[in-house]
Amino acid sequence: MGIQCLLFGLRSCRTFISAYRLTGIQSSRALVSTATQSVKVNYITSILKPLRCLRVNSVRNAYTFTSTAVAKDVILFEHDRTRFFRLLAIFCGGQFIFWAYLAHFAFTSLRDTRKNSGEPQKVRTELGGLFSFDMNLGSNAWRYGFTLGCLIIGGGIVGLAVLFSRRSVSRVILHKGGGKVTVSTQSPLGPLRAHHLTVPLTQVTCHAHRQESPSFIPLKIKGYKFYFLLDKEGTLNNPKLFDITVGAYRPL
Repeated sequence: MGIQCLLFGLRSCRTFISAYRLTGIQSSRALVSTATQSVKVNYITSILKPLRCLRVNSVRNAYTFTSTAVAKDVILFEHDRTRFFRLLAIFCGGQFIFWAYLAHFAFTSLRDTRKNSGEPQKVRTELGGLFSFDMNLGSNAWRYGFTLGCLIIGGGIVGLAVLFSRRSVSRVILHKGGGKVTVSTQSPLGPLRAHHLTVPLTQVTCHAHRQESPSFIPLKIKGYKFYFLLDKEGTLNNPKLFDITVGAYRPL
């Protein structure tokens, strides 16, 4: 009987010790898990806190730079090339004088040789192959055609120079309030005598970003043919304001 009581006591102690050991292990695991989660939460909070501040600051900065309602007139772009366009005007003027003189010479000097002789005097081109043929430079067709061709070439050179100067931008001004923009073009007579266009900002669009264009930034103004070109060698006084106003794309 005593032995049975002793065995029963040993079994009870063993069961109690096993249960206590399991409970202690589970408690330790729960404590470790809670501590780990607390460390993770503190670590994530420490990471997200500066990011939250950075996000707030970036939003504030974006609001600061994206405000187009300027308090006064702002010169967004300027590039004075008066000297170059003066040289271009002199060159094109010389070309027009040359081609006009050549047209006058062709019209007055080329005569039909059939008036002096029975047969017209022909000149053969010695170019070889299909390009060798006889032609009468004194005929009316050659005289009028050569004269008209010289006038077209001279006038075309002057026209291209004028078009290039009227589409090359020397200055872009964003007016007070951000509602209107003035675009000034290049002129051989100087910036004060250049052509000025004042249009609403909603009628100006840029078809290529300034960092993607290799040499010129193309601007399109509603109601005007061809693009207005901004030379990338010019000065952008406020690039971020330029990107959200004149340099932004708008469907016209």
